[in-house]
Amino acid sequence: MPEIQMRDAIRQAMDEEMARDEKVFLLGEEVGEYNGAYKVSKGLLDKYGEKRVRDTPIAELGFTGLAVGAASVGLRPIVEWMTFNFALLALDQVINNAAKMRHMSGGQMSVPIVFRGPNGPAEYLSSQHSQALASYFVHVPGLKVLAPSTPYDAKGLLKSAIRDNNPVVFLESEMSYGWTGEVPEEEYLIPIGKADVKRKGSDVTLISFSKPVRMVLEAADRLAEMGIDAEVVDLRSLRPLDEETVYASVRKTNRAVIIDESWPMASVGSHVSWLISRNCFDDLDAPVELVSSEDVPMPYNHKLELAVQPSVDKIIAAAKRVSYKE
Repeated sequence: MPEIQMRDAIRQAMDEEMARDEKVFLLGEEVGEYNGAYKVSKGLLDKYGEKRVRDTPIAELGFTGLAVGAASVGLRPIVEWMTFNFALLALDQVINNAAKMRHMSGGQMSVPIVFRGPNGPAEYLSSQHSQALASYFVHVPGLKVLAPSTPYDAKGLLKSAIRDNNPVVFLESEMSYGWTGEVPEEEYLIPIGKADVKRKGSDVTLISFSKPVRMVLEAADRLAEMGIDAEVVDLRSLRPLDEETVYASVRKTNRAVIIDESWPMASVGSHVSWLISRNCFDDLDAPVELVSSEDVPMPYNHKLELAVQPSVDKIIAAAKRVSYKE
């Protein structure tokens, strides 16, 4: 299989679905003439024209509302927010309209829409532009939330998201757009709601999603050198959540460490920690550990910026604690 960048895998998914279904269109800030802020939509304007690749003003609430309306009458919009930090301005449309339309119409209306863009910490962006906001969306019934960690997963999940008849929030990582990975040339889909065991192990389960999965795999390799065999579970789908894969792994290893680059309170990581503590209590040989970002706004200073986030060393330390090796 050829190796391509994450941005190219996402573009391939959009390109293939736009070619397959004329109801699919892309809109957002700089998606057309500029080819996307991170060059994810490169070439799509030339291929599909301005009716299906629409540049918008810097007005997230406005163009998100337009897209929700379009989805409500049968189109399939893909909304690109230049960053999920800007998505906060559009939460009213996402939560009160997109997520609730099926419920409020008694099942008569659907909103087939994808909200996508970069989420989470990057570099040198300080506190207003370097936030991991997954829990804002996972909190809301009516939304599906995906967070891939590899180009392969990104393409397969995004194609499934575009075909889904429900609103889907698709969390990318700004720092991962240049990451490469194998992606098949033939068409494939990854079902929403299925986690992936990225590494098998027997001593401790490491659970994460999105960008941190790469450092989790590095931590697992280093733990192996210390005699600790770690299993790595990539959630991929945050809502719906594949609880069974998580429980099966924890019941095998009897230990769990959750890694989430969000703040710790009311995060995806803290919820998964609670689920494991509640449903695998008798299988646990140690308390569940959560490795998250520190409960502070993101510093601008680069050393401090790295210090407040999860790291390989922090993951290793947590795995050693639950293994009673520290």
